[in-house]
Parts: sequence; structure tokens; C-alpha cells
Amino acid sequence: MKLHKQDILKALENITAPGEGKNMVESGAVKNVVTFADEVIVDITINNPSLQAKKKTEVEIMKIIHDKVYEKAKITVNVKVDAPAKSLANNIKGKAIPGIQNIVAVASGKGGVGKSTVTANLAVTLAQMGFKVGILDADIYGPSIPIMFDVEKERPTAVNIDGKSKMKPVENYGVKILSIGFFTQPDQAVVWRGPMAAKALNQMIFDAHWGELDFMLIDLPPGTGDIHLSIMQSLPITGAVIVSTPQNVALADAKKGVAMFQQESINVPVLGIIENMAYFTPEELPDNKYYIFGKEGAKNLAEDLSVPFLGDIPLVQSIREAGDIGRPAALQTATPLQMAFEKITQNVVEEVVRRNDDLPPTEAIKITTMAGCSAVKK
Repeated sequence: MKLHKQDILKALENITAPGEGKNMVESGAVKNVVTFADEVIVDITINNPSLQAKKKTEVEIMKIIHDKVYEKAKITVNVKVDAPAKSLANNIKGKAIPGIQNIVAVASGKGGVGKSTVTANLAVTLAQMGFKVGILDADIYGPSIPIMFDVEKERPTAVNIDGKSKMKPVENYGVKILSIGFFTQPDQAVVWRGPMAAKALNQMIFDAHWGELDFMLIDLPPGTGDIHLSIMQSLPITGAVIVSTPQNVALADAKKGVAMFQQESINVPVLGIIENMAYFTPEELPDNKYYIFGKEGAKNLAEDLSVPFLGDIPLVQSIREAGDIGRPAALQTATPLQMAFEKITQNVVEEVVRRNDDLPPTEAIKITTMAGCSAVKK
């Protein structure tokens, strides 16, 4: 059978380009189509650098051509990533902290999904892998990292660096930590407006001596609010990790979290989604899995949004107990939990490497005020 270019293009109009509201042809993602008898070569350009997005695009193209044009067609799909160009209008670079290589924001659309627990276990696993790691606890109104690292009674000390007094982060399990929890009493509520909270965060970021770090993890508050914008205004975030449980109410908010980072004016790469509390296995029935909050909800969301799925974590009592006593569960050697966190952490590292290879450095955003409302610019 002789294939024709117009038939291929018409078929491709049924596929939406990743991250676009238009079909592949209308959006300009289809760069070239070449046909030879029953063979076709399709050149595609997408903006999403993740391996999942590339694979999904390739599979969709092959399926639609087989379904709509010719089921025995021999198809070659060349997927190229076109990294967004840096905005020339941007007049603020992120104040990259000397010595810090990668800054990863850990976020959740909804509270109570285990974001801080995941942050703590990612950090200790990275440290066990040999990386130099720090955590900035940016959850101003509910800091929990000091408890999870058994350092809630510690206080940062002062150190002289080049004639300037700097805060020295508290350290435990090979992880450097700064948190507003170090500067407040356990029963003291932090009642601050946005500007005051932003000022406190800036002091922990820029008035601290973090030293050399391969990874700084930022434990963000739940939601999509002022603290998030303040952090992204202050720092060039390498990428974001979204944590969610499988239930619909959490997934709806997680989707908003992904959308926030992917806004054109913010443009922070989403490294992937982690599913926490994925299933429950009773100790007396180790072969059983009970999907209390739903099955594979976050995994399906990642596929729908064409972002990487980084892995899942079961609902296990020892995770809670480990956090409460200040010794993250990932420190337990040769356990299913430790192996789960190790796999997820490896996936995060791989996505960071891929992001750094495929995309230009992230720039901090510029926040202005226009006509009485907040506006965000690159």
C-alpha cells in the first residue's frame, strides 16, 4: 500500500501535543512527515523532556497511524525535545547559593499526604548514596522536619565566613537542616503575614552557611500560595517533586500543584509525582494489599499529565513511628521501606540529571503588582 503524507497529517490531528491545548499538527509539533510506499517517518518536537512524555508521544503516533491509515504501516518516530528559550525580558536571575548544585522543591497540593515524611526520607537516602544534602523547611506555619530528625531542641550556631556572621545549619544523619521550628517554641503559633514569612525564609537561605551541597530539598507548605512564590522568587529551583495519596481529593490538589510549576510565567520543571500511602499490607498477611485510598491514582495522574511517576510508598505504621522518634524509616537497612525509598530516590536523581542535560538552568521569577493584583513574570 502507498501511504500519503496528507493522510498521516489528518490522523495526527487526533493527538494533542504534550503540554499543549492544540493537536500536534495545529501546534506545530509535527515538523516533518516522509512516506515511502508502506513506510512513514514522523519528526516531532515536544517541550516535555521526560522519558515518559517521549514514549507516550511515540506510542500514540504509531497507534493512530495504524488505526486511521494503515494497520501494517512501518513507522519511525523521531521525538526531539525543544527546551524553552530563556526569556530576554527577565531581569532577575536566581541568587544561586554558592556551592549548591541542585535545588529540589517537594510540594503537595493538599496537607496530610506525607510530604515532609517523603522529604526527610529522600534526604537521608541521598546522604546514604554519598551525596551532600540539606533541607530547608519552608513550611513556616507547620514545621515538622526538626521532629523527624530528632533535633527539635537544637539551635543553629553562628559561624564567621569572610568576616560575616552566618547561621550554621543543624546536622543529623548526614543532612544539614534549617527550619523556622528552630526559632520558635513548640507550643508557639507562627502568626505572620506573607512579607514577614518571606523575610524569615530569605534569612535561612542567604544568611546561612550551607557549604557544599549536591542537593538542597525544600519542604514547601501545602497548597499553591505566597510562600511558594517567595521561594521561587528567591531561588532558581532545579525541579519540583509532587507528593500525593491515591484518593481523588488529594489528586485534584496535586494536579493544581503541577499546573502551578508548569505555568509559562513560572516554568519550573516537574521531576515527577510520588504516591504515598499507596496500599496497606497487614503484618499478619504479608501477601495482601488493601488499597484504602484508591489504587494507583497518582500513577494514573502522572500518565495523564505526561510527567514521570517516581514510585509509590505503602501505608506502614513504622513510617509514622520512625518520624515520631526522629529517625526516618529509610535509615532501616534491608527493609522493603528502605528499598522503596532508595528506588524513588534513584528515580529523582535520574530525572534531575535528565533535566540538567535537556533544559537550561531555571531562573527565579519576578513578582510585580499591577492594577491591585499580583502578577508573575520570568
